[in-house]
Amino acid sequence: MYFCIVINIITFLVFGYDKRQAKNNKRRISEFHLLLLTAIGGILSMYLFKHKTNKFSFILSFYAIVILQIVLLYFGIQTFKS
Repeated sequence: MYFCIVINIITFLVFGYDKRQAKNNKRRISEFHLLLLTAIGGILSMYLFKHKTNKFSFILSFYAIVILQIVLLYFGIQTFKS
């Protein structure tokens, strides 16, 4: 329980800091690190609370979505690099 509170507070503060940096035209936090922080909170919370960890169909769907998002993120980054 405390982990979820802490990770959400940290994520909230980091997103707020990044927004402030953007408004002041200063160096920002990479999208990769913002997404990583968000993913860590979700994945670790699932296993910390052992929520849906024994339901195979949920785990399969969860990781299929994670893989799909990684693939889409990769192609999105490649598109903007060009």
